[in-house]
Amino acid sequence: MRTSTGARVGQYAALFAYLVFLAFPFLWLISTAFKPPRELASLHPTWIPENPTLDNFRQAFDEQPLLHAGLNSLVAALGAAVVAVLIATPTAYVMARRRGRLAKAATGWVVVSQAFPFVLLIIPLFLVLKNLGLINSVAGLVMVYVVWSLPFALWMLAGYVRAVPRELEEAAAVDGAGRLRTLVSVTAPLLAPGIVATALFAFITAWNEFFFALVLLKTPEKQTLPVVLTHFIGAEGVADLGPLAAAAFLATLPSLVVFALIQRRITGGMLAGAVKS
Repeated sequence: MRTSTGARVGQYAALFAYLVFLAFPFLWLISTAFKPPRELASLHPTWIPENPTLDNFRQAFDEQPLLHAGLNSLVAALGAAVVAVLIATPTAYVMARRRGRLAKAATGWVVVSQAFPFVLLIIPLFLVLKNLGLINSVAGLVMVYVVWSLPFALWMLAGYVRAVPRELEEAAAVDGAGRLRTLVSVTAPLLAPGIVATALFAFITAWNEFFFALVLLKTPEKQTLPVVLTHFIGAEGVADLGPLAAAAFLATLPSLVVFALIQRRITGGMLAGAVKS
């Protein structure tokens, strides 16, 4: 009993320490965003601003086109989410329902592709987009985001497909429904939670992405929000800390809200993929 109680206390302590570790950067970001310049330069920083101000937010919008950059990020993220779901849904269905070697090889490739680093992909993607005339365009960036998010979307949706009983599809086949009709009328409605979670995951991935946007987008009017945030850092590496924190706080809110909405669905998809019918 003592050993069990001690182990449980240790688990809760480790969990609390982990939560503090995760929450510290965001809480410090919020505190910095509302501090006036005098408190930011203080040698004895405080958690709670003594004289909170909104001047950092006003300065951030005055110095950089945050709204336009946010619109670019929104278009790229929404486009990537929609296209990724349209491609991943039928593909994941085939991967989950087929039992042959090809399906197993495809599943293995999806898992392995997640280990590829950004630097390994950026050169071939850049050359492909250059030949297509899509460098420095939001459409080209959407294509890159779809390629990057598609493996995890396939793996996630395949878990939802495996959780759908085969008997429902067999009953539809007995009633005369073809494969496409079964997918659209029977399986797709049951996959709706998984499709929504996958789309929101692709949205978060594209919204927060920085490296591809930095390399592929050249003109300021095409840049996304994460790239524009780097403009608050001067040529000598000195950051305009207050406006930078304010802009970063605003840029972080959408992804936090979306993740709060889908975190249970993502967990459900992972657990569904681990259950065999």
